[in-house]
Amino acid sequence: MKAKVTGIGGVFFKCADVAATKAWYEEHLGLPVDEYGCTFWTGPTKEKASQQWSPFKKDTTYFNPGDQEFMINYRVNDLVRLIDQLKKSGVEIAGEIEEFDYGKFGWIIDIDGRKVELWEPANEELFEK
Repeated sequence: MKAKVTGIGGVFFKCADVAATKAWYEEHLGLPVDEYGCTFWTGPTKEKASQQWSPFKKDTTYFNPGDQEFMINYRVNDLVRLIDQLKKSGVEIAGEIEEFDYGKFGWIIDIDGRKVELWEPANEELFEK
């Protein structure tokens, strides 16, 4: 099986005031925000999936080395294998794979110099509110 992207895991963007941005989206668009932003759950399906909406401080370094205002997080089915495939095909890897209770993360630089986040989720059923 070839490792690949299976969907959008989240959209992250810079803003001048994270708290004000979250409050605006909560008030005007009804997003149920929390400390990270807002998690959208798909369902009912065989496997639950989440998409994360997250505002970041304007001066965040999380998007480095890219200088973009947005960063897309893609869900993947096998992060270790995908990173290996990407390395072999000459794609620039940004940093090392990191693992947390909620999944594994890796980063690449796309053809236009944007940092892209790759996420292999852990068991998401544990994290739904």
